[in-house]
Amino acid sequence: MDYQATAKAVIAHVGGAGNIDHIEHCSTRLRLTLRDNTRIDQPALAAIPGVLGVRVNVQCQVIIGKDVVEIYDAVKALAAGQPATGSHSEARWAARCVDFVISVFQPLVPAIAGGGVLKSLLILLDLLGWLPRSSDTYKILDNIGSAPLYFLPILVAITTANKLKVNVLVAVSAVSVMVLPMMSKQLAEGITLFSFDLKNIAYASQVFPAILCVLFYSRAERFFNRYSPSALRIFLSPMLSLLVTVPVTLLILGPLGFELGSGLATVILWLYSKLGFVATALLAGVLPFMVAAGMHKPMIPYVVASMGQFSREMLYLPASLAHNIAEAGACLAIALRSKDKVMKSTALSAGISALCGITEPALYGITLLNKTALYAVMAASVIGGGFLGWMTVEAFALVSPSLASISMFISPTSPWNILYALLGAGLAFAISFVATLFFWREKAAQVTDFNHFVTPAEGRLIPLAEVQDDVFSAGIMGDGIAVIPTSGKLFAPANGVISNVFDSGHAVSLLTTQGAEVILHIGIDTIKLNGKGFHPRVTAGQTIQAGDLLVEFDLDAINTAGFDPVIVMVITNSERFSFTTNAADTPLTLHSPIMTFKESL
Repeated sequence: MDYQATAKAVIAHVGGAGNIDHIEHCSTRLRLTLRDNTRIDQPALAAIPGVLGVRVNVQCQVIIGKDVVEIYDAVKALAAGQPATGSHSEARWAARCVDFVISVFQPLVPAIAGGGVLKSLLILLDLLGWLPRSSDTYKILDNIGSAPLYFLPILVAITTANKLKVNVLVAVSAVSVMVLPMMSKQLAEGITLFSFDLKNIAYASQVFPAILCVLFYSRAERFFNRYSPSALRIFLSPMLSLLVTVPVTLLILGPLGFELGSGLATVILWLYSKLGFVATALLAGVLPFMVAAGMHKPMIPYVVASMGQFSREMLYLPASLAHNIAEAGACLAIALRSKDKVMKSTALSAGISALCGITEPALYGITLLNKTALYAVMAASVIGGGFLGWMTVEAFALVSPSLASISMFISPTSPWNILYALLGAGLAFAISFVATLFFWREKAAQVTDFNHFVTPAEGRLIPLAEVQDDVFSAGIMGDGIAVIPTSGKLFAPANGVISNVFDSGHAVSLLTTQGAEVILHIGIDTIKLNGKGFHPRVTAGQTIQAGDLLVEFDLDAINTAGFDPVIVMVITNSERFSFTTNAADTPLTLHSPIMTFKESL
């Protein structure tokens, strides 16, 4: 994969570098907080080679898969130093809160996961008698695994300060006071501040006190930066900010955050105690849709709070284990049954990824596109999750559950916990695999050597390289053609099914009966018209024939607004085919062949 080309295409179709307010990533997705979500060209974004899917709610989530870190680095490097343009769209408070939570908690996962898995492996080594718990080596390695969770307030201070764009080191200094060994000792012995008794709270492993502390510090920093003399600001503002923030945190915000974290974990566990295994089963059953929408991330604060308070979690992570392994079962069954080379390869790769805890390739590439596979995954997740809940399986590390991380279920007190986890995972896999193997049917493929596209619009044919857009002209999205239109009608170039109609009406994507994935894009930057002058005549999921009217558009309005009206037709999976295109500048006869293609051997 060309990471630089993919990164450039991503930036171009989210409204440019100036529209990006914040960039982060999880195990499979780029998560972009944008200044204006209406500037996203979602069909073009989804059609970029290497992009598995796009979800837009609070954040713009670009599903990449295993190459997400490399794409993230490339996007961040290209976007660095670019000035922000436009203004923030008016977001609801709830949406802004969700964005804040994801931005603060998501970056914590790798450190917590690494430490947690290391501790679980040490427990395994102790059980096997290979590394006794009493040995010095075990104790040192255990300290390594314990450090991320113990110093969680410091890590949270860093992510919160980054999100709020305040001085990270001063924010960390403020939070560090709460976990100083001397401060912990003084709190335990009893100490007063301005004649007020401070509560004896162990702030290690807590997250919400640190978040509230940095939130308050951000206001203090802005206030003192504004009113401190410029010659003294370098030391006066940090000093005054610390002098105000730390006492307020120790007296009010720290105890409040502690109660908030304890209450969140307690409420979830109370619900679990009332619903029992049903809660785990239901959560596992709906996880395919939660993960697809990216709404599983708001569960992270609960999991982190549970880990910090109880050193274990018994709802979300067991449910995720059942779901992840069920996804693998369905994909591997399809890989075994399919006769299509592309489908077989996709399903096999997605199944292996799911066994390793990464389910997005399975969701977007297989299960959400095949109802039988989706139903099998849901049924297996419910049954497997129900079993794990019935057996009260607990997780002891925050990491995506999988066969590779199964040691996260090793309990320091119960050897049965890991056994039940393996049995639940095996049950989910078996049900999903068998159900898909017996009930999934591959759609019959149309066998043909040569195929063709017909003219999508009246006008003049030009090469794709002449289009005044780097993403299209460089072939980043795939091979194709372009038409300078002379009338305001866009027609279907082939038989197939409409995959998506963009909200603005300026772009349509379709899957042809021969398996070509086509995107038709009217104009350059015409998304800025916000749908004015575009009138789609089809809807997603509709079956169409070559020559059917797809979109009517006001060509004069596009030209008057100063936009290039060129129509681009790109085959995003063009690596599967070889093409022969009509000569450039040829006047086009409506519905006549414009390009022939055959599947590459």
